[in-house]
This record gives sequence, structure tokens and C-alpha cells, in this order.
Amino acid sequence: MKITIKYLFLFIILTAVFSILCGCTTTTKTELPRGDYPPAPAAIMQAELKKLDGTNFKIEDYKGKVVLINLWATWCGPCRDEMPELVKLQNQYREKGFEIVGLNLDEAEDAAMITAFADEMGLNYQLAKGEEKLGKEFLRVSKVDAIPQSFLIDREGRLVGVFVGGGEKTVEKLKENVKRVVG
Repeated sequence: MKITIKYLFLFIILTAVFSILCGCTTTTKTELPRGDYPPAPAAIMQAELKKLDGTNFKIEDYKGKVVLINLWATWCGPCRDEMPELVKLQNQYREKGFEIVGLNLDEAEDAAMITAFADEMGLNYQLAKGEEKLGKEFLRVSKVDAIPQSFLIDREGRLVGVFVGGGEKTVEKLKENVKRVVG
């Protein structure tokens, strides 16, 4: 009996360590205070992103729109959980100049895999692949190495919110801020 409890305890500890190391999180969030917002970093705004059809674009191409950049991967449970809410946000605010860019940073996930996943999940927003260097730029802003992460950029290209982790509270805060910024 003591051996079983010892192994159970070891299993719980290893599971917790593995969860932390995987980078997927559900508890952390950051929101920039209201007031004067800094411009989004040039390294993010001017980076070449690759759409799933192979064409390139830059976040700065969306200037004049409110943009939510969502970092995610197909294997991330909290990413999957928040996607239906992102779909609703895209539907609700698209006509008001709001765009979501889902940026997959997992090098092992190719365009075909992401497209199949997007179809399965019913995603209605722009999806793109990002390189490791760009991922590091986003992580430099948030100071958290985890996904999901969302970065809200206003019509003038200012960074107005960073939302790290999944979960109901983070998604609600994200939705409140999108509503406020879209107007």
C-alpha cells in the first residue's frame, strides 16, 4: 500500500512538472493600464507572416483596424477552449474593422495540418505561421513563455492589451477590451 501511495505521489509531481514545462497555461494574464499606449514593437508590426496559402503579409498591413494577434498551437487545450469565443468576436466586430490573426508558432505543424484543424474547429479568422524569431519578439513583450497569448493592437498600431493564458476570466477580460477598443 505504501509503495502505491509513493508511486501515486510521484506521478502527481511529474504530471505537474510536465504541465509547467509544456508552456500551456490557464492562469496568467496581463492587461496594459489605460492611458497612453506604446506603439507595438516594429519587429512585430513589420515581420513577414506566411498565410496558409503561402502568401505573405505584415501586421502593419492592418493599420486602421483593431487587430488581435493570438498565439496558439493545435495541441494546446486552453487554445482550443478559447477559439469558439474568438470566432464569436470575429463575427461580432468584423464589420467595425476588427481582425483576428491566429499565429501558429509550432514548427512541427504545417499548413495542411493547421488547415484541417481550422476546418474542424470552424475558425473564421486569418491564420498564419510564424517563425521562432517572431515568437521571441512576442514573448519579449509579454515576458511569459506560454500559450495561448493574445495581443490587442488599436487602429493606430498601439499595443493596448496583452492576455496570457486561457480560462474564462482571461477570455472575459479580452472580450471587454476588444469591445472598448473597437468602439
